[in-house]
Amino acid sequence: MAKYEFRLPDIGEGVVEGEVVEWMVSVGDSVKEDDPILSVMTDKATVEIPSPVDGTVLSLNGEVGDMIAVGSVLIEFETDSGSSGESSEAEVPDAKEKKQEEPKPPETEKIEVVKVQIEKPVSTPAPTIAEKTIPEIPKISSRSVLASPAVRRRAREAGIDLGSLNGSGPAGRVRHADIDAFMAGGGSVMGAPPVAYSKKRSGISEIKIVGLRRKISEQMVKSAFSIPHFSYFEEVDVTELEALRQTLNLSRGDDQPKLTYLPFIMLALAKIMPEHPECNGYFYDTDGVVHRHEAVNLGIATQTERGLYVPVVKNVEAMDVWQAASDLIRVSGGARSGTSSLDDLTGSTFTITSLGRDGGLGATPIINHPEMAILGVHKAREMPVVRDGQIVIRRMMNLSSSFDHRVIDGADGARLVQHLKRVMEHPAMIFM
Repeated sequence: MAKYEFRLPDIGEGVVEGEVVEWMVSVGDSVKEDDPILSVMTDKATVEIPSPVDGTVLSLNGEVGDMIAVGSVLIEFETDSGSSGESSEAEVPDAKEKKQEEPKPPETEKIEVVKVQIEKPVSTPAPTIAEKTIPEIPKISSRSVLASPAVRRRAREAGIDLGSLNGSGPAGRVRHADIDAFMAGGGSVMGAPPVAYSKKRSGISEIKIVGLRRKISEQMVKSAFSIPHFSYFEEVDVTELEALRQTLNLSRGDDQPKLTYLPFIMLALAKIMPEHPECNGYFYDTDGVVHRHEAVNLGIATQTERGLYVPVVKNVEAMDVWQAASDLIRVSGGARSGTSSLDDLTGSTFTITSLGRDGGLGATPIINHPEMAILGVHKAREMPVVRDGQIVIRRMMNLSSSFDHRVIDGADGARLVQHLKRVMEHPAMIFM
């Protein structure tokens, strides 16, 4: 037997430390070479690091949320090898080999999710819940079950095999509620007692802010406290746009995506932006320089199971509505599945945020630093409005926008939104 010290390798150009997001093994576990042992987040990527050897885990160095310097010992193994040793950078996949990274604008923090192919699951016996009898269920590897790091950690601590649960989330993702139902049912998701809503609740959960959630938090603080926002609201009559959307959807080909409002709004912004160049680009406050861009690269705020991402549809000014819709689906789908490239997550010059049917009536969206403007799109709804002295039913949509008041005056922001309104209310202007 020999002891093997595995150190955090260089997992990206310029990376000097990484944050422990999730341990996938515990002390005493037996692992095989290439089994995933932990996830580490840097400023550029989240990487699953595999085991470099076969062996037994002797110790783990670092708790979830701890920052570990490159070259520091992460984990110690006991191996059958005749000689002990230390890890080298060649023994784990390099994040640079997984994704080709392009230079990103200064002070812009984007997250790329890099997935490493997992071929051999850790061979550990599934523990049981103390004083509970779990019926025999066909075993499914916990590695193949969709679940967040917090849910996986809770399941390990409770001694629950995630493969025994039927996830209620999207694509069968296991949630905290599924674990609650499993435990309440004596180890079975069937037959869980109904919730007694008349009972007082006194539980407190402490959730450590780590990984992507921490990055989002830091970015929001930077945006909210370094940019003096002013917000502007307007309502838009999208009745004609809705008629055009339905007509195009009825005539679309098999290889064309179904159109939502967003591709039309994207094209409308690209159409009018040359007349509002002060709203498209970056303001690098450290050097006091505004970078106005001719290309319209639209960031699309996208909610995922891992948090908020802003994938980018680039050069919208050169697209038709079908191309805009297809690229929108591609980049937002990549963000949700965790397969986005770094190029898809960087380079936006203006951001659109939309909550779809949950869009509400208004919001004060926070600018994506170092951009200078953001547009919030709310749900369309039928409303009674007055036209030519008559009350008629029209389809209305609210827009919420925020601008960096250091470099964009209120009148300039209002002109952009009013111009966008005119184009959306007369959608033929989008294509002229």
